[in-house]
Amino acid sequence: MTEFEKEVAARVAANPQDGALCASAAAFMRSSISAMYSYNYSWLGRPVIQYPQDMMAMQEIIWQVKPDLIIETGIAHGGSLIFSASMLALLDVCDAESSIAAAESRRKVLGIDIDIRAHNRAAIDAHPMASRIQMIQGSSIDPDIIAQAHAVAANYSRVLVCLDSNHTHAHVLAELEAYAPLTSVGSYCVVFDTIVEDMPADTAPDRPWGPGNNPKTAVWEFLETHTEFEIDKSIQHKLLITVAPDGYLKRCG
Repeated sequence: MTEFEKEVAARVAANPQDGALCASAAAFMRSSISAMYSYNYSWLGRPVIQYPQDMMAMQEIIWQVKPDLIIETGIAHGGSLIFSASMLALLDVCDAESSIAAAESRRKVLGIDIDIRAHNRAAIDAHPMASRIQMIQGSSIDPDIIAQAHAVAANYSRVLVCLDSNHTHAHVLAELEAYAPLTSVGSYCVVFDTIVEDMPADTAPDRPWGPGNNPKTAVWEFLETHTEFEIDKSIQHKLLITVAPDGYLKRCG
């Protein structure tokens, strides 16, 4: 570890002890979620509907893990698929002078959504990153869809998983049971919108999830019986502003 990296690690470790800083971040999260802050961003021309801080964390994870396959549940406008595909393309650029020619890369993103709107599919298919993207329409917890995803994953050695579809406890727990085992050792299963547990109960009154019934409660239950995963707290301590507190799960065994 370089001296700079040591300094970064020390600052990150100190963040959760800074009450004023944490309170400011929490206040911003509450206000910005109400203002639909995450809906204001795009990646390479497609709406991404993520916080920039989490996108930066994903970039760091992808560079660290160097996955061959990224599985994402929840597609929406496709910005996250485009982001992941572009990160894989950058990995290929970096590999091109070593053992893997970019033109021969098999790195791919697999997106799963219960309803891929026609205009979104058309925009994704027309994007320059389209050749790296495969999409499956159907419920992410349908046994047939799970089987299709497992069949795709069987062809890859380093897999990163991102869960961001239906946010109820039962659905996310079922997704974790289905897709987390595909995560490679040393890689991550990232569960988005765990922040729901920390928001006021009336934040999203038109949604079936809320405090006590959300991705974070599903993560906590999942970890009770899956000791091969642990929460990488250093990521949320670094970001402070994140929709995924307790959601960056690293596979350690």
